[in-house]
Amino acid sequence: MSEAVGRRERKKAQTRQALADAALRLFLERGYDNVGVKDVADAADVAVTTLFKHFPSKEALFFDLDADHEAALVAAVRDRAPGRSIPAALREHILEWTGKVDEDERAAAITRLVEGTPALREYARRMWLRHETALAHAIAEEAGAPADDLTCAALARFALEAAGLVRRHPDPREAARAVFDLLEQGWTAGGPGRGGAAETAPVAAPQE
Repeated sequence: MSEAVGRRERKKAQTRQALADAALRLFLERGYDNVGVKDVADAADVAVTTLFKHFPSKEALFFDLDADHEAALVAAVRDRAPGRSIPAALREHILEWTGKVDEDERAAAITRLVEGTPALREYARRMWLRHETALAHAIAEEAGAPADDLTCAALARFALEAAGLVRRHPDPREAARAVFDLLEQGWTAGGPGRGGAAETAPVAAPQE
């Protein structure tokens, strides 16, 4: 019985991967708006109804690694080196992600397609922010705070939003330093790095 279940699960995973691969290939070749879900189903040799059993929407076909991104964000917090702060760990994770996109020609093409397609750009933003709850819970757990702690939720949201700022900046490393220094140290009246007196209580990571 378990062997049969295992075969079914492997078959489902293979079908899902075939659909995701076909979708990405067609989107890159023709452009996202010029490809329909039937085109993808035909390319993967499955029915449209089968496609929708694996992916709820056309946009979801493009972002097949949603769960992997979330797991990597959580791992960046939970598996960080001893003594490293949570903002510093998230900064390095986002820089690593940015570097991979810039160095991989296929990843760069995917990024260009997302940035040039309003539907994908908006879906990517929503997808990225969907990871907020999982990341906030991981931060709270590491910081010894309640799961619904507001400052942990704020740090998770700001860190996720910061990824887009870092990615679009001419110098991603400098952008990441500036943004995550702000998250860790808080704002001052003179602005970051100007030595002004604290204007308000800093919005930073919970004390570990």
